[in-house]
Amino acid sequence: MTEHGPSSSASPAVGRALDILLYLAGRPGPVQASALARDLEIPRSSAYHILSVLTGRGFVTYLPAEQAYGLGLTSFEVGSAYLRHEPLERLARPILRRLAARLGQTVHLGILVGAETVYLLKERPSAGRAGDVDIALVTDIGVRLPAQLTANGRAILAHASEAQLRALFPRPADLTVRTGRGPRSQSELLAALAREREQGWSEEVELVTEGFRSMGVAAFDHNERPVAAISSTWQRHHCRHDADHVREVLQRGADRLTAAVSGRAPSR
Repeated sequence: MTEHGPSSSASPAVGRALDILLYLAGRPGPVQASALARDLEIPRSSAYHILSVLTGRGFVTYLPAEQAYGLGLTSFEVGSAYLRHEPLERLARPILRRLAARLGQTVHLGILVGAETVYLLKERPSAGRAGDVDIALVTDIGVRLPAQLTANGRAILAHASEAQLRALFPRPADLTVRTGRGPRSQSELLAALAREREQGWSEEVELVTEGFRSMGVAAFDHNERPVAAISSTWQRHHCRHDADHVREVLQRGADRLTAAVSGRAPSR
């Protein structure tokens, strides 16, 4: 029996594969196969075989320099698919409505799917307050944008491990730009996300659309992992509030969503 419960007697390989994924999900960084096999009481040969299959399917990524394994892109996509279901949206909708009314600005709920931000909800302020600002926004429900350019996506990416980020953005060509601005190298992106993780919120200025600025704050699950982010966008030179006030309002909204999903924010 492992710390996650007994593997399936009908299909021990499947049970062990799930145990490995849960084990990696609960670790703060990559793990060597020998340590994984020891902790889960799996024969080394079996552990290496299962890790090879999971790596081939993208659920696990191998880091040659560290000779260790971590969760891969497919694991994130499966998690994001779960979050697209109605419960998260139902819990978030009243929170976003209050935030939009409080700020007088459009507010979004977004998740990470691969290396893209996908917007699940968009709440506008009352009629007449958004004006032409909302017309110019490209962030409608279902729209996908490069996550490294959006405040929403960056708020989630900031809490990914370096190994996961390198898997998502393995080449400079993966760092798409829209306005000529934005990170141009993997090291530049990693440094920016490290700063944003430390401060607890993310921001983009004219990375998605000229003349617009956005802020985003992540909401977390019970494992202190980001499940989604709440963000707001406004005209850079025509904001009703100073940036600190916007950040504080978004933070309170993200805290409420974290509590609604029985989550817990990581300590900084």
